[in-house]
Amino acid sequence: MALDTGPNQREDGMAHHVYRLSEIVGSSETGVDDAISTAIAKANETVRNIEWFETQSIRGQVVDGQVAHYQVTLKIGFRVDE
Repeated sequence: MALDTGPNQREDGMAHHVYRLSEIVGSSETGVDDAISTAIAKANETVRNIEWFETQSIRGQVVDGQVAHYQVTLKIGFRVDE
């Protein structure tokens, strides 16, 4: 079986890509998942080719003994245009 060896493909089928990293912070009153989703959605408005994220830290605000706010720091990886 022949592999696609176009300009962005290696002989083993893996693509040659270059990525940049950016650190972003998402926040939410409802939870960590919402903070992550909010951060990715907002970054996607101005950053093209986002392909992955990595959670760096999770913080929260406590008010009157209850969790009031979640804050998640993420690194996003986005493919550099070729």
